[in-house]
Amino acid sequence: MPGTSLRPLIGTKPTKIGTFLFEFATPGIGQILKAAGAEFAVLDMEHTGFGFDTVRGVVRYLQAAGLPSIVRVPSQSRHHISRALDAGADGVMVPIVSSVEQAKAVLEAAKYWPDGTRGVALGLAHERFAMRREPLLPRFAEQNARTAIILQIEDPRGAAASDEIAAMPGVDMLWLGHNDLSVALGEPGAFDHSDFVLAEQATIAAAKKHGKSAGRLAADARQGAEFVRMGYDFVSIAGDVWLLQQAFAAGVETVRRG
Repeated sequence: MPGTSLRPLIGTKPTKIGTFLFEFATPGIGQILKAAGAEFAVLDMEHTGFGFDTVRGVVRYLQAAGLPSIVRVPSQSRHHISRALDAGADGVMVPIVSSVEQAKAVLEAAKYWPDGTRGVALGLAHERFAMRREPLLPRFAEQNARTAIILQIEDPRGAAASDEIAAMPGVDMLWLGHNDLSVALGEPGAFDHSDFVLAEQATIAAAKKHGKSAGRLAADARQGAEFVRMGYDFVSIAGDVWLLQQAFAAGVETVRRG
């Protein structure tokens, strides 16, 4: 099936750099990011007003640019997970996964038989609307292999279970939700607190041990480089809102000084 693919990037050593889309769900966004060197983009539904109509459009924009798409769904709801994948997302990011049981439920919703119980509707966006006559089973296998499952570690329970979660077949990446993790630890924003550091190190180590990827959102490029040194192989350089603000604020300061 033609088009973008996130799968070959998962679990590999080279650094993969992308960003989050919180605001600019515009037709050119995929080509803008691709031209700048992005290797993936995360469309955020958890903290925005984006609905599935927006997801459908943005996934097409990213496909047109040859840029792998990840949709961060707003919950662990089966309905949210399967719809994002049916819309054609290359990967789905699921928030606050704190146990093996929750991870199993995500996989059940995301994978076709025999790996899960995802509802069947083929020939649509996730198959690029191709008119296909093959039997169901090879098409199930194709989709199960194509889509990436990214689970967010955002509380102490998730960090403690990270090794067991990362060991599960079908789980492809652990993504540290740094702000929520710090809040759950009772130290909001204290990313150098020993409890946070231990939870983060456990999450990275679990991903690496089982050949999975580890990801985190950085405030800027300098922090992103530090995350790579720490062992993350997927790094988001901020998000669209902050990148525009940072670049414009730096420009304003330069002009004023000049």
